[in-house]
Amino acid sequence: MNLIQLELDSIPLGQPLPFALRGVTGALLAQRGYVVRNRSELEVFLARGASLCMDIEESRDSHRAFVTQLNQMLDTDTQLGEIAVMKISAASATPAPPAPRVRLRALQGAQAWAELQLQATQLLRLPQAQDFLPRFYALHEELERHASQTPDAALLALIVLSAQETQMYSATHAMLVSVACMVAAREVLQWSPERVRQLGCAALSMNIAMTGLQDQLAQQLDSLSGPQISAIESHAGDSQALLRSLGVEDPVWLEAVRLHHQRTPGPLAHKNEAEQLARLMQRADVFGARIAPRASRTPMPVTAAMQASYYDEEHRVDEAGAALVKTLGVYPPGAFVRLATQEVAVVLRRGATATTPRVAVVMNRDGMPTGEMIPRDTSQAAWKITGVVAYRDIRVQLPLDRLLALV
Repeated sequence: MNLIQLELDSIPLGQPLPFALRGVTGALLAQRGYVVRNRSELEVFLARGASLCMDIEESRDSHRAFVTQLNQMLDTDTQLGEIAVMKISAASATPAPPAPRVRLRALQGAQAWAELQLQATQLLRLPQAQDFLPRFYALHEELERHASQTPDAALLALIVLSAQETQMYSATHAMLVSVACMVAAREVLQWSPERVRQLGCAALSMNIAMTGLQDQLAQQLDSLSGPQISAIESHAGDSQALLRSLGVEDPVWLEAVRLHHQRTPGPLAHKNEAEQLARLMQRADVFGARIAPRASRTPMPVTAAMQASYYDEEHRVDEAGAALVKTLGVYPPGAFVRLATQEVAVVLRRGATATTPRVAVVMNRDGMPTGEMIPRDTSQAAWKITGVVAYRDIRVQLPLDRLLALV
C-alpha cells in the first residue's frame, strides 16, 4: 500500500469519489464511488482516519496523474520546497466523465450583460427539469468568471442595471446578489472555491419559486394582495422544494436557500455552513432590493442601501454585512457622488480604500452634462468625495458600454 495524503478542500463533494478514501493507517473510510454529501461528513472521516489518504497502488490512473503533476512542476521551474510538500488532489485523480454542458455565447461589454439578463430571466421564470441544471451551471459559470476576473466591471454593470430595471428585475437582482456574495466570500471572508461556488449557486436560485411574482411586483402600484403576501412568505421553502425537483442535490445549497430570509444576527462562527451562506445572501439581498426601482417608489441611494446592510436587526455591526461593505466599498461601483469641486461623478471601480474609489465626472459644478466622462482619483484632496447624489437627480443618460470601457 502506497498512501498519499489529500488536501481536505480538494475532495469533491456531492459526486462519486474517483478512488477509495483511506485513513493514515490505510483503514478504509469510504469506497470508490461513495458520494460525500458535505464538508461535515468529510470532517467525520478526517476524525476517524487522522488524515485523508488514497492508495496510488489501487489506481494506476491516479498514480499517472501524480507523476504528470510532478513533471509539470519541474517543467515550470517550481521551487523545490513546493515540490517537496506537493500532495495529489482528488481533482487530479481519475476524472469523472464530463456532464453535458451548455455554453453561453462569448460576448463583451453591455451586450454580454443584456444576454445574461435574458438567459437568467428565461431560466428562472420557467425552469424545466430536463435541461435546468446544464443551463443553470452555464449561467453560474459565466457569472463566476466575471466575478473572479473582472469584479469591478461586474459589480458596476449589475448595480447600474439593477437601478434601472423593472421588466427583468428578479433575474437582475439574483445575478447581483450572486456576484456580490461571491466577491465578498473570496476577497474578504476567504472562503474556499467550493464554498464560493455553493454560495453563488444558492444566491442565484434563492427566489426561483417567485421569479414571475417579483417581476410583477416591481411594476405594481397597488398594495400586495393576500395570495401575494402568502407567496412571499413561503417562497424560501418553495424555492428549496422546486430546486430539489429540478435535480439539485447539494444539501448546503438547498438549506441556504431555505434559510435566506431568516433574520439571524450574530457572528458567522456561531452558525453552520448553510447558515453562514444564508446570512451573507440575506445581507446582499437587502442591498440589492433597496437600490432597485419600483413603480411605487424610487430606488434608495446606493450608499444608504449599503448602510442598511452593514447593521443587523439589533442595530449592531453585522459580520456578513461588514464583509459586503468591505467588498463593495462605502461608494460602490455605479453610485453617484459629489466631489469637492462640486462636480457629480459616477463610481467606476473600487479604490485603495473604501472611501477613495475611481470615478468619472458626468455633470459639471453647474449641473450640466460634461459630454465626455472625465476620470478622477478621489484619493487626491482636490477630488475628494463630499457626498452622495440620488439617481433621480442625475440628468444624463450613461450608456453601460461607455462606463465599462473606463473601468
